[in-house]
Amino acid sequence: MRELSEAKRLLLKKYVRGDLLKTADDSVRIRRRPLGEPAPLSLTQEQIWLRAQKSVDLPPFYNDSIIIHRHGTLNPRVLERSFTEIIRRHEAWRTTFESVDGQPVQVIHPPPAAVQLPVMNLQEMPSSEREAEALGLATENARRPFDLKKGPLVRAKLISLSEDEHWLTLTMHQSVTDGVTVNTVFPTELITLYEAFRAGKPSPLADLPIQHADYAYWQRERMQTEAFARQLAYWRDRLKPEPPALRWPVGRPRPGLSTYRGAIYPFTIPNQLVQRLNEMSRAESVTLFMSLLAGFSALLYRYTDQEDMVVGTLAPSGRKRSEVQNLMGYFLNPVPLRMNLCGNPTFRELLQRARDVVSGAIANDDVPFEYVVAKAGLSSKPNRRPLFEIVISLAPATPDLGTGWSQTFMDVESGGSRWGLYLELSERPNGLLGRAQYNPDVFEATTIGRTLQEWQVLLQAAASNPELRLSELPF
Repeated sequence: MRELSEAKRLLLKKYVRGDLLKTADDSVRIRRRPLGEPAPLSLTQEQIWLRAQKSVDLPPFYNDSIIIHRHGTLNPRVLERSFTEIIRRHEAWRTTFESVDGQPVQVIHPPPAAVQLPVMNLQEMPSSEREAEALGLATENARRPFDLKKGPLVRAKLISLSEDEHWLTLTMHQSVTDGVTVNTVFPTELITLYEAFRAGKPSPLADLPIQHADYAYWQRERMQTEAFARQLAYWRDRLKPEPPALRWPVGRPRPGLSTYRGAIYPFTIPNQLVQRLNEMSRAESVTLFMSLLAGFSALLYRYTDQEDMVVGTLAPSGRKRSEVQNLMGYFLNPVPLRMNLCGNPTFRELLQRARDVVSGAIANDDVPFEYVVAKAGLSSKPNRRPLFEIVISLAPATPDLGTGWSQTFMDVESGGSRWGLYLELSERPNGLLGRAQYNPDVFEATTIGRTLQEWQVLLQAAASNPELRLSELPF
């Protein structure tokens, strides 16, 4: 087995824990930005803004949705007060964007005195119809586009299905949210505040020392450093020669340009298989995500016979800083994972290749993806296909939200999808909860369902015997 350097071993250990709290730059603390200066966008936030300007007439592929479930009685006024306090605490969720002298800037609005939550009461409907109606209301909310200049960029609606069943549905523009925001920070703060306010107590949460715009200002200053240049050089080398497009036979003519339409196919990887994957991952010194990536890459190889392919993921680049762990906002960066499947390797060997690829990407994920593509000379060809159209991510573990509270994600379809296929997974007590967001102009739902089933069959075999070669994995 190829040994990792000590630096990469420490980084990988933090990635396995999911915290990524420190980096070599952590001695340079993020502090409050200078007063009176326009607040810049973060590097990846700016890329979202630029793409959004060109996508006004396209489906809202930057809309993200979650549902907070309350199982038990709920005081709507207390929930509203809790939501208002979160908006006060986090500038990112009261931010809009404008262009000043051709450059986008953040416009941070004053905290509102109160945020009114629209309430829809479905308790008079037949019980068999309530959930479908609630999903319809949430879907309607998710399909409405955002005005990045006018805002707000977060929409919330409270739906009461019964006295003991309530949904807080949220739709957010991706420029102000990420997985840590919606899986950890927001639900934890909301429920902590709700329980305190319901008991007549003040907020137990300390004020935040910095905000997302402070991180963006700090990040801009770091662009001129030698470390940034080294990361760019890494990606230039990694993407030479230019990777081939994935030749996945989708069974229908591929549109010349992406339509960005989207649909969602929910699925679950059962707990028994997840446990076996975790056992194998620990034995091979890789993460669960690396095992999932290796398995899906092997499946794509069986579909295409390609030994060189690129799969994308959303790297938590900004979240490496300890100062931003409790902030809401967008800290992600899409990165290409170039997988080498030559030589008919065993699955164990493929795991080590996946480990090297992922650890290298994490160590060099501060350079925005679009910046990498431009500087690597990959964006000059007209109508070129994206560097990757398939993306896999494993969301941060959702904390225990306490009795009577739970959360789900991507339950509703916004009608948009940035990529041809985006697999997002979240580890839960009963297994991996998955959502496949796909473009129906590229894939049929039956194709997605069959692919997900074959992926699990392949993972089951690989976890049982990592010495199987790619050609021997069931297909």
